[in-house]
Amino acid sequence: MTKKQNKALAYIKKYFMLFIGAILYAIGLEIFLVPNNIIDGGVVGVAIMLSHITQQPLSMYIVLINLPFLYLGYMQIGKTFTISTLFAILSLSYWVSFFFPIPELTQDLFLATVFGGIIIGVGVGLIIRYGGSLDGTEIVAIILDKRTGFSVGEIIMFINLFILGSAGLVFGWDKAMYSLVAYYIAFKVIDVVIEGLDESKGVLIVTDYPEEIADALMARLGRGVTVLHGEGGYTGEPKKVLYSVVTRLEVAKLKTIVQEKDENAFVTINEVHDVMGGRVKKKAIH
Repeated sequence: MTKKQNKALAYIKKYFMLFIGAILYAIGLEIFLVPNNIIDGGVVGVAIMLSHITQQPLSMYIVLINLPFLYLGYMQIGKTFTISTLFAILSLSYWVSFFFPIPELTQDLFLATVFGGIIIGVGVGLIIRYGGSLDGTEIVAIILDKRTGFSVGEIIMFINLFILGSAGLVFGWDKAMYSLVAYYIAFKVIDVVIEGLDESKGVLIVTDYPEEIADALMARLGRGVTVLHGEGGYTGEPKKVLYSVVTRLEVAKLKTIVQEKDENAFVTINEVHDVMGGRVKKKAIH
């Protein structure tokens, strides 16, 4: 296959998996959680409560509430992430409407919580793994992370505890507690699907084009890059190794940038904790 064909297939696979993730999320919501007044965290949780209070379609609120977060995502993370997220949100909105008339499979709150949490966890995991998002609170958390002393994970946890706690006022405290259990189950399933839910990833890149890749990462992701000097174990030739730290939402775009500059680059990605600094001003958004 040619380079263009491989790139086209990669795009098709990406958006297909985003589409499948949105379907699974909609099934978890409309067949298990929403009919039993159990909510998810984040923007969707707010949308569920507003839909219940106003008796307006859930699909409408999912799109409307996410619009300002999409703009923030474009400004802070980039066009590729925003397009992927918009596609996932619109797909979710459609499938939520599609599954709305279908009755729930069970009225047992425990079963609805467990299976709903598992299914939405798989759906969200697929969407995050392929470079999208359904939750605007993650974007807010990334922005606040740069301006406060709290980590992205801590900010997301605080926001979701507030949202899930609000469910007690709307649906009753027993449903709020079931919602918390469903959120925890989904959280752990996402962890399995995307192989690590930490917000920061340390990336080592061994490439023959270190300057081009370093410039692209700093310009398009706004991330600092450290150049390490190494040596090939077999050839003994000197090598420049790039090291950078990105958020998990930026991993997909980083891979794209590296592939554009050097298809033969060797990349390793590891979990990182307690990151300080490492950002530079973006020069452009592509």
